[in-house]
Amino acid sequence: MTVLDNRALNRATLARQLLLDRADLPAVNAVAHLCGLQAQEPQEPYVGLWSRLRDVDPADVSDLLVRRRLVRTHLMRRTVHLLTADDVLAWRSRHGGMLRQRVLGVYRGEFDGVDLDELAAAGRAVLADGEPRTTAEIVRVLAARWPASDRRALGEMTIALVPTAQAPPRGLWRTSAGVRAVALATWLGREVDPPAPDGADPVGRELVRRYLAAYGPAASADLRAWCGLAGLSAAVAAVRDELVAFRDERGRVLLDLPDAPRPDSDTPAPVRFLPAFDNAVLGYHDRGRIIDDAHRNLSVAGTRVVLVDGRVSATWTVEAGDVLVTPLRALTRAERAATAEEGAALASFLSDGDSDRVRVAASPG
Repeated sequence: MTVLDNRALNRATLARQLLLDRADLPAVNAVAHLCGLQAQEPQEPYVGLWSRLRDVDPADVSDLLVRRRLVRTHLMRRTVHLLTADDVLAWRSRHGGMLRQRVLGVYRGEFDGVDLDELAAAGRAVLADGEPRTTAEIVRVLAARWPASDRRALGEMTIALVPTAQAPPRGLWRTSAGVRAVALATWLGREVDPPAPDGADPVGRELVRRYLAAYGPAASADLRAWCGLAGLSAAVAAVRDELVAFRDERGRVLLDLPDAPRPDSDTPAPVRFLPAFDNAVLGYHDRGRIIDDAHRNLSVAGTRVVLVDGRVSATWTVEAGDVLVTPLRALTRAERAATAEEGAALASFLSDGDSDRVRVAASPG
């Protein structure tokens, strides 16, 4: 079985994530290809798309949210993602059990004696008129029925039980707005697809294929880490004959689509600026293909990172319109120049062309 070393896996990851070459795709197609972008920080997906697409207009992305072709909702790992409407409708039921269990895991014992079916029905009734509501407004109604329950727990469980979207202006470009939930069925004009019959898992099989197209080659543990779902082993087995297998340097079996891109390990990788919580880093159980163990905590702390030669090599932030880059390792003169050039382009994007100021700090040591 062919062994793919970390550098080969890195280049495959960059190619699948549209980070090796910027893609000539409409934003909605890119969101679909990537199986969504993590979006609990509302402005971050715009940077994620800018780093991946040759031409992206933030106003167009905002318009897709307003026109309900893109949706902000809790899905993979119970985190907020920006997804296409079609994918949300198709995938929400498959994620329902995971969403519920994760809330139960956070609020252990809080729902003892609470009939979750009854809570779900009450939540749907609150949202039945189609008006977006804050969590506080939803909980105010539910607390009259469950006065002993923790209010935050009630709100989070209701969002897990009732398929909802976060309505604009939340998530629009350069807009600061609180979360207001609206029932998905009302927002998108049809109910989410029902759960599959027992023993069938068409969504699971689709998720395997779609994940490999956007993230592979990968192990089953990587797939689970990305979506948070249990019970995918049967879906993997169902499509196994469609896939090819490799091993990584640790001996793990990695599955992949046979015709998906796997560039040579010596393929040049341009500097790319990633937003907070980008799934190019978070979408694996073993993140060693893109980030060193010494920096692994950055990926879950909401730190924005810079890929240099395909790996997390710096962090970045914005201060008074300047893009500030802090290297995590010594950068060569050429790497510093390329980082500064890409940082200037990012500064221009973030400021609508008013600024291209970038500062790259001294390398550590």
